Amino acid sequence: MNENCLIEVIKNITKSRYIGDDCAYLPDLGITVTQDSLVEGVHFNLDWTTPYELGVKAIRVNISDILASGAEPAYALVSLSMPSKFNDNFVEEFYKGLNDGGSNLGGLPSVEIVGGDLTGGDRVFISICMLGKVNGRNISSRSNAKSGYKIVVCGKHGSSAAGLKLLEKGQKAPEKLIQAHISPHLFPEFALSVSKNITEPYAMMDTSDGLGDALFKIARASNVTLNIDFDKIPYDEEIKCFKDWEQLVLFGGEDYGLVAALPESYIPDDAVIIGEVCPKERVPLIIKKSDKIVKYSSVEEFTFNHFS
Repeated sequence: MNENCLIEVIKNITKSRYIGDDCAYLPDLGITVTQDSLVEGVHFNLDWTTPYELGVKAIRVNISDILASGAEPAYALVSLSMPSKFNDNFVEEFYKGLNDGGSNLGGLPSVEIVGGDLTGGDRVFISICMLGKVNGRNISSRSNAKSGYKIVVCGKHGSSAAGLKLLEKGQKAPEKLIQAHISPHLFPEFALSVSKNITEPYAMMDTSDGLGDALFKIARASNVTLNIDFDKIPYDEEIKCFKDWEQLVLFGGEDYGLVAALPESYIPDDAVIIGEVCPKERVPLIIKKSDKIVKYSSVEEFTFNHFS
């Protein structure tokens, strides 16, 4: 059992035309909407994450999905469950983190928290529903990659997964990698530049589940093959201290960078071109690494599975 299979079950039962992207685009309301959950012991560890840092990350996880849709993050509803041992200070610091994490978004208004729910539980559980304003922007879909489009990325890849490895080992350096995991950086200028300036359909996702996973999902949803040059993917040199650093670059999660399939007529100045969209071949994803080529018919063995 895995997440993708469960999503297909849900789509078959609900018959919803909106399920498929990380954000649902509701054109009759002029919004996109997303929801993400964070579970203590699965997505975060309070031994190395403060309530404030948890709040920052929790809101940015959702903002990232809204940005990847091309919409403007606007409103959030926050549900928080926690054990009774936590006091008012935990809630105060957590909500300060939510407020600060939803501010300074490249000149955009701050995300406004408009409600939610508080409950008790045996561990900390956070679920956030976020609404994004469309305002005439061109909204993305992972099914919109066309042959001839360029594959571009924004942000470094593999840093957050490397930071998590360091934290699990009790290490405190390199600090850059640890901060990439605890306090993810977002790219609102890039995302909104794309949605404001491109008139053609395009695909864009964040890399929260890993760059390779996002590439594979775009290729499969668009019925194309993506040809990628690994040597062009941006990453922090510090991650080379790990033996599996190449796997971290491709499949390490929680970076919250952006990957997009864009027409060559508009490539943002801060984008890095790492490949191109080609007509469908036998596999959805082909990655060239120096002198070898790796073809992926599936990426499930390399990605995190909540239900394994």
